[in-house]
Amino acid sequence: MNSLTTVVDTLATDSINVVTETVKESLNVLDLAMKGGWIMVVLALLSVIGIYIFIERYAVLRKAGSKNPLLLERLNDNIRDNDFKSATRYCNKLNTPTSRILVKGVKDYRLDNASIRQALENYAGLEIAALEKGLPVLSTIAAVAPMIGFLGTVTGMVQAFWNMSQAGDNIEVSALSSGIYEAMVTTVGGLIVGIVSIFAYNYLVTKVDKVQNAMEADIISFLEIVAECKEDGKGAVADVQPEASEQESETIQA
Repeated sequence: MNSLTTVVDTLATDSINVVTETVKESLNVLDLAMKGGWIMVVLALLSVIGIYIFIERYAVLRKAGSKNPLLLERLNDNIRDNDFKSATRYCNKLNTPTSRILVKGVKDYRLDNASIRQALENYAGLEIAALEKGLPVLSTIAAVAPMIGFLGTVTGMVQAFWNMSQAGDNIEVSALSSGIYEAMVTTVGGLIVGIVSIFAYNYLVTKVDKVQNAMEADIISFLEIVAECKEDGKGAVADVQPEASEQESETIQA
C-alpha cells in the first residue's frame, strides 16, 4: 500500500514538473518572431513603412476633409464686391486642397466659364494626386507581404529537409524544429502584414473618394457663383488682378 502511494506521488510530482517546464518554455510574441529568421526582419520593415504611410496620410486626409462652410459664401461676397485680392488672400490663408483649387478660379475669373471649369478640373486632378501620395506603396506592401511570408515557408522547409538529410538515420525533432518554425512563423507574419495593409489601403482610398466628392461639389458651386456674378455684371475684369494693377502703377510712377 505504501509503495502504491509512493508511485502515485511520484507520478503526480513528475506531471507537475512537466507542466511547469512547459509553461517556462512557452514562447512570447517576440521570441516567436525571432524564430522566423531574416524574413521577419523584412516583414517588420514593411510593417513600419505601412504604419508610417497610414498615419501620415490619415492626418493629411483628415485635414483635407474638414469643410469650411464660409469658403463659398466668402468668395461669393468678395467677387460681387470686386474684391478679388481679399478672396485670394482668404483662400491662401485656409491652404486646403479646395481653397487652393478655387483660388485658381478666382485668378482666372476673366476667362470664359468653360475654360474656368477645365482649369479647375486640372487643378483638382493635381490635388487628388497629391492626396494619393504613398497609397501605391501601401498597396504594394499588401500584395508583397504574403508572398514574402510564403518565401519564408519555402526556405524554412528547405532548411528542415536539409537538416533531415544531414542527420541520416538519427533524425531528431530538434533538428527539424528550426526550419519548421521559420516556415510557419513567416507565413503567419506575412499574412498579418498583408491583411492589415489591405484594410488600411482601402480605408485611405475611401477617405480620398470622400474628399474628392466634396471637392467636386465645391467646384460646381463656385462655377455657379461665377456664372451668376457675370450675368449680374459683377466682378469687372479690370478688378480681377488688383495686385498686378498696383505693380503697374508703381512702375509708371517710377
